[in-house]
Amino acid sequence: MRRSALLAACLVLAACSEAPAGDAVVTVNLDGTPVVGASSPTPAGTQAAGLSACSTVTFETVPLTHCTADPAQHRIAMANAPAGGQPYGSLSTYAASADAGSVAFAFNGGIFGDDLKAVGYYVENGERLTELERGEGDGNFYMKPNGVFFGTGGQWRVLASEAFVATVGDRPQFGTQSGPMLVIDGKLHPDIQDNGPSRAIRNGVGVDAKGRTHFVIADAPLSFGQLARYFRDEVKAPNALHLDSQTSALWDPANGRLDQGRAGPIIVASRIRNNGREGTGE
Repeated sequence: MRRSALLAACLVLAACSEAPAGDAVVTVNLDGTPVVGASSPTPAGTQAAGLSACSTVTFETVPLTHCTADPAQHRIAMANAPAGGQPYGSLSTYAASADAGSVAFAFNGGIFGDDLKAVGYYVENGERLTELERGEGDGNFYMKPNGVFFGTGGQWRVLASEAFVATVGDRPQFGTQSGPMLVIDGKLHPDIQDNGPSRAIRNGVGVDAKGRTHFVIADAPLSFGQLARYFRDEVKAPNALHLDSQTSALWDPANGRLDQGRAGPIIVASRIRNNGREGTGE
């Protein structure tokens, strides 16, 4: 997520339903034209779709892709750069060096600078590489409260940044800060409008009451309000965090989807191997 102008919005509430089988979803620009080089979800029933942790739904007329990480089946980690190297910069570059057989899916997630390195709280493999950002500024990230997605082993959480500081003492194995929060203790962010004008390709993350983490990416432009309502009403996540706008991207190896575009921090959900070891994806 780049530091863009403050955006907040939504469309009139409509029903959420499974996308019709065989209907491909196309990533588009804000003007409705297809994004050049962007991948689309594979139509249902093709290319090992049954192995994917992701599915397509329609919410308030907007197509979404919803990926679920289950603590019994997956582990989550962050990736920004190979050891001693430069940031991957895109999901396609990361995918070229990863073990696709162990990766369930990967999303870009978290604010980054022009150098593609994380800005704000960022922990990778238990090492804190950048501190929590608590300052003021412009753009989505500074639409307070913002928040942190973090976890250790199979325990994952989303918390507003101040709640994270006040309640989390031990450093997690992974963590990424972004903003704004979409849902806070079961309520929508107070500054998210019901019918604002902004639409963008956005993605977000929330954890449900069973400890499963839900990653959602829009396959057509939508508002903050729509994404927030999806997490509140459909995912029923007490806390949910906006990850990116415009640069949102997904790698779903089982369905053959690999979105293009710049990426800073990358969130990777890997399958737990049969011997109990975690797949690292690298």
